[in-house]
Amino acid sequence: MSMNQGALDIGSFELCIAALFVVAAGGISVWNRLQLEKDLLIGSVRCVLQLFIMGYVLRIIFDVESSWIVLGMFTIMVAFAIRIVRGNVKERQVTFVIPAFLTMLCVYIVISATVTGVIVGAQPWWRPQYFIPLAGMVAGNSMTALSLSLDRLFSDLRIKREEIEMRLCLGATAEEASREVVRDALKAGMIPSINSLTGVGLVFLPGMMTGQILAGADPMLAIRYQIVVMFMIVASTALTVVLVLRIVRGRCFGSGQQLLLRPGNQSD
Repeated sequence: MSMNQGALDIGSFELCIAALFVVAAGGISVWNRLQLEKDLLIGSVRCVLQLFIMGYVLRIIFDVESSWIVLGMFTIMVAFAIRIVRGNVKERQVTFVIPAFLTMLCVYIVISATVTGVIVGAQPWWRPQYFIPLAGMVAGNSMTALSLSLDRLFSDLRIKREEIEMRLCLGATAEEASREVVRDALKAGMIPSINSLTGVGLVFLPGMMTGQILAGADPMLAIRYQIVVMFMIVASTALTVVLVLRIVRGRCFGSGQQLLLRPGNQSD
């Protein structure tokens, strides 16, 4: 078979066969009384609908090739990403949505534009066939890291509240008193990306590389693209998490350097 033949077609019947995998997962849930059948059903239906809608939207965007439409689509993607982060992080006393959204938007667009325009060499740099998939991978991975980091930050600030307040009473600034907490939160967000760097190629083949190979691309070209993607994800994760943590940490302390987070449940 020729390497450039392209991906084999998957029809409706084949998709129905693939759905049996979800049915099997549901059967396991029923057998073990996990009560996850409803979540599996809703998640599967949403997955199918969202992907098909995205497919039609991308067809339109690829045909129009407008920078404003591409950037608008990118902004919507980041908005949904921060919405998911907001749902995962249950903190209600400290607002972080707007600064996190603006930080994510700026970091993602700079890194994605650098990759598409400079490294890949797409012209123009916002060419949708390159920019949207790459930006989506950046947003998806950094979103997960940011959720982990913020959750760890708020949790540790409460757990170590007395220690932090003691340091404040001894004359430490809010930054000095919470430096260890911020460092641990940053580490929690970056570890998954570092683990992915370690395991890629030996433990698993990432989605982008697999997709290119299935589409008939030279495996060596797919590998080079994947290396760029992995490095891009690590950088975007580190930059996004460290910037957001520093901004949010400032919101956890008042003008008098007092810790504003009350002890107890985050959603109280």
